[in-house]
Amino acid sequence: MSLQQQLTERLQSSFSPVHLEVVNESSGHGGYFPGKESHFKVVVVSDAFNGLRLVQRHQKVYAAAEGLLGAGLIHALAIHAFLPSEWQGQDTSSPDCAHAPKA
Repeated sequence: MSLQQQLTERLQSSFSPVHLEVVNESSGHGGYFPGKESHFKVVVVSDAFNGLRLVQRHQKVYAAAEGLLGAGLIHALAIHAFLPSEWQGQDTSSPDCAHAPKA
């Protein structure tokens, strides 16, 4: 099972999100090759974040991803964690990487 699939399953079971995106952004980073899974962006919209500050939300996402982060696994994880009431109109686009392959 791919890292993306594993991460998706963990976030789904941990947060029962009303919206979940797990995007492999590895192709936009240096050292990319087809099939590489190193850089991900997650957008999680869930009531599980009720009453939590942003850093606490991120800590919960990192806890759900435990064991998938580290050498040879997920190198970078961009987290966008929202309550359903906060979700509308949020920009979750990622900036270009300075080391991205040049076309």
